[in-house]
Amino acid sequence: QVQLVESGGGFVQPGGSMRLSCDASGFALDYYRVAWFRQAPGKEREGVVSISGSDGSTYYADTVKGRFTISRDDSKNMVYVQMNSLEPEDTAVYYCAAALEYGLDDRPIPYQYDNWGQGTQVTVSS
Repeated sequence: QVQLVESGGGFVQPGGSMRLSCDASGFALDYYRVAWFRQAPGKEREGVVSISGSDGSTYYADTVKGRFTISRDDSKNMVYVQMNSLEPEDTAVYYCAAALEYGLDDRPIPYQYDNWGQGTQVTVSS
């Protein structure tokens, strides 16, 4: 059974940093693409970063490029997103999601992902 559990959310001031973790169980990362999505109140769910299970290639949305870094630790079946230079616009619930990689777009699209975590709140405010 595929299970994803996010952790690391919380409150941070603008310009600060935060690392989110996604603990993946029940599957091997090698065959899955793992993505982080976020959803702010009143807005659509947005795919911000993703990482390939097969070759480690990554995707970053323009809104986070240069500030967020996704990585994975296969030995621990963990995926991380390091978020730097956070802005109030980054405030959202962040979700980890996974899908079998074959035929998947690099750009995370919600309907293509069938395994989701419960989400973790990130609030950026002074």
